[in-house]
Amino acid sequence: MKSIFNCRQGLKSCLNEKGRRLWAAVEAQSYGRGGITLVCKATGISSATVHKGLKDLKFPIDNRVRKHGGGRKRTTEKQPGLLESLERLVEPYSKGDPESPLRWTTKSTRNLADALKTKGFNVSHTTAGKLLQELGYSLQANKKTLEKSSHEDRDAQFNYINNSVISMQQSNQPAISVDSKKKENIGNYKNNGREYNKKGSPTQVNGHDFPNVKLGKVVPYGIYDIGKNEGWVSVGISSDTASFAVNAIRTWWHSNGINTYKSASELLITADCGGSNGYRTRLWKIELQKLANEINLKIHVRHFPPGTSKWNKIEHKLFSYISKNWRGKPLINRETVVNLISNTRTTKGLIVSAVLDKSKYKTGIKVTDKEMEEVVIYGDEFHPEWNYTIAPR
Repeated sequence: MKSIFNCRQGLKSCLNEKGRRLWAAVEAQSYGRGGITLVCKATGISSATVHKGLKDLKFPIDNRVRKHGGGRKRTTEKQPGLLESLERLVEPYSKGDPESPLRWTTKSTRNLADALKTKGFNVSHTTAGKLLQELGYSLQANKKTLEKSSHEDRDAQFNYINNSVISMQQSNQPAISVDSKKKENIGNYKNNGREYNKKGSPTQVNGHDFPNVKLGKVVPYGIYDIGKNEGWVSVGISSDTASFAVNAIRTWWHSNGINTYKSASELLITADCGGSNGYRTRLWKIELQKLANEINLKIHVRHFPPGTSKWNKIEHKLFSYISKNWRGKPLINRETVVNLISNTRTTKGLIVSAVLDKSKYKTGIKVTDKEMEEVVIYGDEFHPEWNYTIAPR
């Protein structure tokens, strides 16, 4: 392609309009299938011009050449101010026309063409699309890059969490990252992503996403062992409450943790600052106290600052791979969810286990001040609201 481009640049000065058209047609023919697309992309010559050249090659060559400046005038030449008006319509509101007729509608090529007609221009939606390309515009999706103003101690808390994890690993104590994944509809619904099927034979799913009253939803709560690169997921069928979250940690400990860390005396949990395991959630601390009493371990908790949940290890070390593993597969029942999670693997050795939690968890439980006074909790010197230890009673 690059050679075609360089060749065209060299011939440009010595070929007239017909010569360039015939040369492009010969090049397209020599490449065979896909040649027209290749030549158009490399030279900037339109496909219509190349097709005309191919047609010319079938007949005796006429030496007549259209004089310079001949042919149909460009729309922008016939309608002065068209490009400027179009750009004002598509520019951000801070730069464009505050009275734009498209301020509250999508800026599709058809809507843009209609808006230009109200300003006295006569263009089709196809022409509007071509002019947008000339102006350097293309279809763009929203991109998540902006964040709320970060806490002044954000980086310091990151370092504090990292040092806590390293310290636990050096003493062969368990350090886990926990969080709940988004709720998933159970049934024959579309699941984002694609997988291989015979051409023209996609997996047939429901035409709507209304939750199935009988099957309901599931909420996966994950535990990621940071040192061992192992994941464990409790698939709940009830509400995502603090009781459910701590019970997931409890089940992980009795099925995996206690065998992996036989001499453990402490447990470190890194978690988001909100949700069922949030630092302001009283029930979270009440349930952790119960767990500490049962397994006789000091439980250290480190919360990520507000707005930084994507830095939690479990998000990109476990949940992202689960999503990849079940992409394009309808989650038709609970067993399917458990099996897809359990079969998640990576080339770096990630192993995942999953169980179904059929318990029902109540919502709206109120924790009294007296109950909180019975929690044996010690806050660290650095941000005690984010960093604390709950000891067995």
